[in-house]
Amino acid sequence: MKILYLTDQTYLHGGIEKVLSQKANYFADIFGDEVTIVTYNQMDNNPCYVFSDKIKFIDLGVNYEVGKSYFHPRHLQKIPYHLSSLNKILLKIQPDIVISSSFGPDFYFLPYLQRQIPKIKEFHTTRYFSSQVTNFKANIFQRITHHIEKSFTKLVILNEDELPYYHSDNMTVIPNPAEIDCTICTLHQKRIISAGRISYQKNFEDLIEIGKQVLQCFPDWQIHIYGDDYLGRQEILQQNINNLNLQNNIFFKGTTSDLKNTFLDYSIYVMTSNHETFPMVLLEALSVGLPVISYDCPTGPSRILADNEDSFLVPYKNLDIFVQKLKELMQDENLRIQMGGKGRENVQRFSIEKIMKQWNGLLNSLIIKKTNP
Repeated sequence: MKILYLTDQTYLHGGIEKVLSQKANYFADIFGDEVTIVTYNQMDNNPCYVFSDKIKFIDLGVNYEVGKSYFHPRHLQKIPYHLSSLNKILLKIQPDIVISSSFGPDFYFLPYLQRQIPKIKEFHTTRYFSSQVTNFKANIFQRITHHIEKSFTKLVILNEDELPYYHSDNMTVIPNPAEIDCTICTLHQKRIISAGRISYQKNFEDLIEIGKQVLQCFPDWQIHIYGDDYLGRQEILQQNINNLNLQNNIFFKGTTSDLKNTFLDYSIYVMTSNHETFPMVLLEALSVGLPVISYDCPTGPSRILADNEDSFLVPYKNLDIFVQKLKELMQDENLRIQMGGKGRENVQRFSIEKIMKQWNGLLNSLIIKKTNP
């Protein structure tokens, strides 16, 4: 089978990039498929995650400016080139199926290029918040979006809680996969970890406030934050840390291409995100036996974590309960070990073997439908 993946880039650390590497590698190395990854914002950077040597990469070189709307006039001028260059690639490769991973301008024209090729659109972000917006402009935009979505062969979302926010009969739910091996955390280090792009979504502001409260009682502990800076947000957060005199306890650690191995040096994973859909980082934490404390934010953590078993799932934005539960884990190593062991058990339902079996079944069914309409 010839599979063509579309995404914006593969050089920044993030959940979409990580899961793309896992799935593309599995298709190429385990199923023996011919996989091509087409990007449009790679800018000559190397991928941040390991990809199989069997995978072919093509960058269209559109290079939209990060931080600007795709509807910015400067970006709109680039869309004709983006459209035509992608169409040429589709004509040349003639893939059996196209899978669009990230959300970009190609969402609006991809279904109408080479219509005979089945096209799948993956959604990695929640629609919980956008569904609450009711102004005229938002309603028009949503109607256009829903119309285009119906032109895709299949829409794939990550958890069942997202289903009410779509208006299409071509939906399917396939969670992100977890790669599970014999790697296990020891959980005796006095270090807490959080990871994600340093952006508004990840809400590290709350983590710093939580840190201020717990570190008063546990001054020998540290909190480490891993991730790429996004639009200068790290500098603002660092100033907040300095103002609270926490610079000896809370640290930004940059990026790591092997987060699972990095987890081995920590005892607790924390997540204070404003929203998630199906965060890869929680799967990775559970897979190495790292206990988790997370906000029950819309809409993903509750679909992964088992409250009071492998984690503490804290009511959304409730700092007091978060602080209380974090203190419980910090002072009780046996509880951490118990939760970590349960996490290793619970994450098995998302094993990459099970998830990729679903993906392979979906792709084969669409190809059969194409050849036997």
